Amino acid sequence: MRTVYVVAHPEAEHHLARLVGGWHDSALTDRGRAQAMLIATRLRELVPDGAVVQVYTSDLRRASQTADVIGAELGAEPRSDKRLREKSYGVAEGIPQVWLDARFVPPPATGDRMHHREGVDGAETRCDIATRIYAALDDILAGDCAYQVVVTHGFALTFVVAAWIGMPLASADRVIFRSSSGGITVLQEDDDFHNRAVVTLNDTAHLGH
Repeated sequence: MRTVYVVAHPEAEHHLARLVGGWHDSALTDRGRAQAMLIATRLRELVPDGAVVQVYTSDLRRASQTADVIGAELGAEPRSDKRLREKSYGVAEGIPQVWLDARFVPPPATGDRMHHREGVDGAETRCDIATRIYAALDDILAGDCAYQVVVTHGFALTFVVAAWIGMPLASADRVIFRSSSGGITVLQEDDDFHNRAVVTLNDTAHLGH
């Protein structure tokens, strides 16, 4: 049985400042660091003692700081992969969210949603983020480790799950798997039929709220 724990990083500075995240390299807040400890403790409860664990993380600080805490608890050195980053919002990154909200062009209900441009220079399309995250997960799953942790971001997590269940890239044009900051999603593949399940999505009970 392969189990993959997908973690959406906890509270970061851009959340409190109401700034656009994306590739803006904000750090965890004090509360976020405390939440990272709670995440690590919960994963320690879920992973069998003595099991070999691999930890993969987005290279952005808020994710890598979370992965460092998890890795220390599980005895695993995090492996950084920039393909696990959040969606890039181009020129909007790190500036007030209200600026982006005023200019954002939502995708159409029908038509080519994967390549839709949102009215912000340099922002990734849904196809851009999905393509890189699908490739990252392929590489992560190429190994035979039974317990893996992937630390990523709220919107990026959608495409980790979509890739896990084998959703064709072209069909990921409207899918969403919502995760709160600090949520844990558990994915499992059985050894007999190699079916892949989403066991839990966005479990936040360990955060105590």
